[in-house]
Amino acid sequence: MIPRRGLEEIGLSFLDVICCGFGAIILLLMIVKTVEPILLEEPVINLEGLVTQKRDSLNEIVGRTRILTRQLSDEERQLARDLAELARLERDLNDILARYHATAEEAERQSTERLRLVRAKQSLTEEMERLLGLDFVRSTNTIGGITVDSEYIIFVIDTSGSMRQWAWPIVQRKIQETLQIYPRVKGIQVMNDMGDYMFPQYAGRWMQDSESRRRDIVQLLGSWSAQSNSSPVEGIRAAITTFYSADRKISIYVFGDDFSGRSIEDVVDTVDQLNRIAEDGTRRVRIHAVGFPVVVGSASGNRFAALMRELTYRNNGTFVALPRLE
Repeated sequence: MIPRRGLEEIGLSFLDVICCGFGAIILLLMIVKTVEPILLEEPVINLEGLVTQKRDSLNEIVGRTRILTRQLSDEERQLARDLAELARLERDLNDILARYHATAEEAERQSTERLRLVRAKQSLTEEMERLLGLDFVRSTNTIGGITVDSEYIIFVIDTSGSMRQWAWPIVQRKIQETLQIYPRVKGIQVMNDMGDYMFPQYAGRWMQDSESRRRDIVQLLGSWSAQSNSSPVEGIRAAITTFYSADRKISIYVFGDDFSGRSIEDVVDTVDQLNRIAEDGTRRVRIHAVGFPVVVGSASGNRFAALMRELTYRNNGTFVALPRLE
């Protein structure tokens, strides 16, 4: 009987190897479990989406830019058309102004000539009375379009700074010319646009007409500088309120350049109430007006012209707008 060989003991080095292997496996498992897997494709996808978003934004901006460019082009074309239209209107306005000045000059020349002729007819000498007869009556009572049938005259003169600075010499001349078309009247008065009298000692009553009185009016007018608000309304109202009479024919001559009031209609209505219509259908007070081109084109100058046209029309008078200052 062969004796059995005893089992050899497993060497410690082998067990160490086995243990280290298991330990390494366990360590790997622990590492793999705690660290999330890294996805390499996700950033690529995110970047593609961002690129797409930016591209869409760029396309939108380009589209808006094209729209704004078209709108700008349309506005530029419209501006060019408007400028061309404005240039055409300016040319038309210049043509109209040129025709207006030419017409106004011709009208003034004709008016001056008619005035000169009628003055000669108005003052009859003894020889003319003998030839024509004492019952001779003029076929018309108008001179240069202005009716001169009144027995009493009142001047309402704008004494504002603009008038005194730019129009005063011609104002004096027009006052003289107006007086000349009335060889003799029963009463005369002068006040400014505020209703202040040139001769305070005759306030509220008529001054007797005479050659010396007329000279005094023209002479004092050169230095007269009463306070003014550039509105003839107060003077017209004072003249009618003070001197209106159903048995008198009165003419008011308004000399001015602008109207600083607010409402033309209120002024016209007030004058209608003061200057009542007589039984024969006429008004006792005629209102004539002379406009001086001091503030031509301004709002106040246009309002003065509009007011005077309406007042003179409603009150049997005439409005004369002078074309120039000279």
